[in-house]
Amino acid sequence: MNLPNKLTISRIIISIVIILVLLGGGYVYSIFGVEIPKLFINESIVIDMKYIIAGILFIIASITDFLDGYIARRDNLVTDFGKLIDAIADKILVNPILIILAAQGFIHPIIPVVIIIRDSIVNSIKMLAASNNKVVSAIKLGKVKTVCLMLGIIFTLFYNLPFELFNISVAKVLLFVATVLSIISGIQYYSLNKHLIKTK
Repeated sequence: MNLPNKLTISRIIISIVIILVLLGGGYVYSIFGVEIPKLFINESIVIDMKYIIAGILFIIASITDFLDGYIARRDNLVTDFGKLIDAIADKILVNPILIILAAQGFIHPIIPVVIIIRDSIVNSIKMLAASNNKVVSAIKLGKVKTVCLMLGIIFTLFYNLPFELFNISVAKVLLFVATVLSIISGIQYYSLNKHLIKTK
């Protein structure tokens, strides 16, 4: 259990805490005797602080996502377990939050549907490649998609502030771009590796 893997495990723990914060509602908070306040910015923006708390935790988790990979490569600590748990941690961090935000009316349901289906297909291609002793490298569009997705989630959790004050839907635009790039990059992954599927 090296440092990068510990950071990855911490990301999973933080992700679970975020899920509890977003889903717990008054019931969970009352158990611990904590009341999550609401902040009124103006007549049209009422902020439930649980989303701000979740947003801060999401940023911390995202930082661990960068650090674990950076440290593993820098110190030559890349392991098979690390690769596996990192991929799992990424999905635990992002997918449940997208589903919750959709269920609570913050984003359109098509966003988690497209992204989860795309990730399932890409992961299947990667597993198929691994069974052939080949590695499917990340493509640039996939990386751009991830950045847009993470930023889109952060701005959504922070009520699109400060851009919401100027009626600029940065969060929605970022998530829309991420969804479109998910489709395009998914097609690219398939096109680059369809020979593996045909071989099988």
